[in-house]
Amino acid sequence: MTIDQQSSSSSSGSGTAVWGPPPTAPPQAPEAGEPKQPYLRRLWRGRPEDPRWARPALFGLLAATFVLYLYNLSASGYANSFYSAAVQAGSRSWKAFFFGSLDAGNAITVDKPSAFLWPMELSVRIFGLNSWAILTPEVLMGVGTVAVVYAAVRRRFSPASGLIAGAVLALTPVAALMFRFNNPDAMLALLMALACYFVVRAVEDGRTRWLVWAGVAIGFAFLAKTLQAFLILPPLAIVYAVCGPGKLRKRLGQLAAATLALVVAGGWWVAIVELWPASSRPYIGGSQNNSFLELTFGYNGLGRINGDETGSVGGGGGGNGSGRWGATGWDRMFNSEIGSQISWLLPAALILLVAGLWATRKLRRTSVTRASFLAWGGALLITMVVFSYMAGIFHQYYTVALAPYLAAVTGMGAGLLWEKRRELWASITLAASVVAAAAWGYVLLNRTAGYLPWLKWLVLIGGLAAALGLVFAGRISRQPALGAAAVGLVAALAGPTAYTLSTVDSAHTGSIPTVGPAGASMMGFGGGRGPGGGNGGMRGGFGGGGMPGRQSQQGQQGQQGQGQQNGNGFPGGGMPGQNQQQGNGSTQSNGSTQGQGQNGNGFPGAGRMGEGGMGGGMGGAGGLLNGANVSSAAKSLLEKDASKYTWVAASIGSQNAASYQLATGDPVMAIGGFNGTDPSPTLAQFKQYVAEGKIHYFIAGGGMGGGMGGSSNGTSSQISSWVQSTFKKVTVGSATFYDLTQKSS
Repeated sequence: MTIDQQSSSSSSGSGTAVWGPPPTAPPQAPEAGEPKQPYLRRLWRGRPEDPRWARPALFGLLAATFVLYLYNLSASGYANSFYSAAVQAGSRSWKAFFFGSLDAGNAITVDKPSAFLWPMELSVRIFGLNSWAILTPEVLMGVGTVAVVYAAVRRRFSPASGLIAGAVLALTPVAALMFRFNNPDAMLALLMALACYFVVRAVEDGRTRWLVWAGVAIGFAFLAKTLQAFLILPPLAIVYAVCGPGKLRKRLGQLAAATLALVVAGGWWVAIVELWPASSRPYIGGSQNNSFLELTFGYNGLGRINGDETGSVGGGGGGNGSGRWGATGWDRMFNSEIGSQISWLLPAALILLVAGLWATRKLRRTSVTRASFLAWGGALLITMVVFSYMAGIFHQYYTVALAPYLAAVTGMGAGLLWEKRRELWASITLAASVVAAAAWGYVLLNRTAGYLPWLKWLVLIGGLAAALGLVFAGRISRQPALGAAAVGLVAALAGPTAYTLSTVDSAHTGSIPTVGPAGASMMGFGGGRGPGGGNGGMRGGFGGGGMPGRQSQQGQQGQQGQGQQNGNGFPGGGMPGQNQQQGNGSTQSNGSTQGQGQNGNGFPGAGRMGEGGMGGGMGGAGGLLNGANVSSAAKSLLEKDASKYTWVAASIGSQNAASYQLATGDPVMAIGGFNGTDPSPTLAQFKQYVAEGKIHYFIAGGGMGGGMGGSSNGTSSQISSWVQSTFKKVTVGSATFYDLTQKSS
């Protein structure tokens, strides 16, 4: 009997075993003369107390996750070309590797710390620049996160509980999306899961090293996505301070050691960047004064909470809770913009969390079982609340941060209630969680009524039938009870599994990928669905952006979409606040998008890439959140005499610059950073670069320049105006360049 069980027995007056196997004990050396089993056999067999199927089932889960996430991986090409360009730069320049520069010439960095790029950059150094080399490290992080969640749940609960938790995580649609994509969130999710695991281990045995490792994990998570890594600090610190073994003074000292580890793990890179002379390092992208600290606490920090993000495309919550990045409020994780990404099992997880805390209420202070619910549940709740009310830039895929916490709570809660199913309240609560999952799955599936219309009824009917059986699970034989549990699990996971399969079967490019079939999650830049109905909203990015020779995400060639957008979106390539014409068109097989209300990776009516797109309509220009299609002629133009220049070209906005850099393999300067609103380089600096012969061409269009988020006399606009009035214009197909080595007559 575990310590938790003994406490429960003494407090309740019952000697009945409660749940789960005892906590993991250190492996004991074999007695003298006893042969030691081969390592591979021990690896395959697992714990002696586990059933024989447990360890093979874990390996099967991890292998299935790996295969699932690898499937069709190369269809996304370079995925987010912004970060892929930085990976390309870091694979060629160690200076770019360290700072996270967008180009090997080290003009400007991405708008995040560089740690999340390092695995991809090392992979590209080994295997060359290609989609597999960039995205496979993300897949491995996904498999690793599933393994961590399994291990965390298995330590206090049954192998089945760990497998349920791992399967829930692997089949969460947004997890399948982001563990196959090159944004920072894959590394963030893995490190946050590790931090929760280490804190629970510390509660288990009181060893300082586990808290130190938790601090290291959060510190490196900071180097992946800055302050988002600190969201779970309050619940984890409180859990150990309250539930950890030993005296309070010792626990506080251990937390101080963990804090020191966090500062060292996350601060060493920041210290070097801040102390490095600004004149010999790249400009810190996303900042307005070339400071990583300003980026951390401004654009990537408090600005995300209050919406005050200087140089950005604007925040979210207005007075009525709606804004450019969707409606805010308590139900944000469940609405039509976010719900299908993450919320499939969220109602059930909340029920199971409450049930877990109720069941452990009488256990001693140091109960590891209760601490597990508090740690993972606290991380889930605080992240969900912040996401629900943050008024700044918010994308649907951010919700992948919730996936490990949700999966762990689901596995722990289901395992605990199953072990206590002979108690009526436990069986009823377990049945209620299945009903909640099935009913909410029905609602989410019904939002895309044309997608597998039969599935929603299978989910609802199967869930209700399973719930009826689970109510009597403690009063019927084990086999029928297991059958009811299996049906309930299938009903709960059927919806997210379908969306996950749809997600891995689709290409995802640009800066705002989303999951599932067409119309599943639409976040228009005005905060709601487009007037054109289900397909009238954004579907993953601004602008076309499909890979050449491939259709955009979920966009079918010849598929029509209608709807009139005005005011808040970017239809027809216009800026917000401009009424635009109604359009009707189709997704093109070359990755560009035209028309209105499309299912592809673009805004409704965004115009064909290079013809009135976000960047101001100059040929070949990419949009704010997606890149450009680079023709072979344009590629040849830039590659000619490329070795003579530090940058073969310069372009406003990082996505446009990234497209040309990836096409040519040569550095392209991103003027103004991601949005085109960073004051780098200044007009004087740019003139000096040109005078020194460091830049060959200027690519017309791209980014936002002096538009929204900036001003008409901003740095990017000044440079653009000077170039157009000074240098010779060169047209290659639909793309427009200016030769900075030849002045206009």
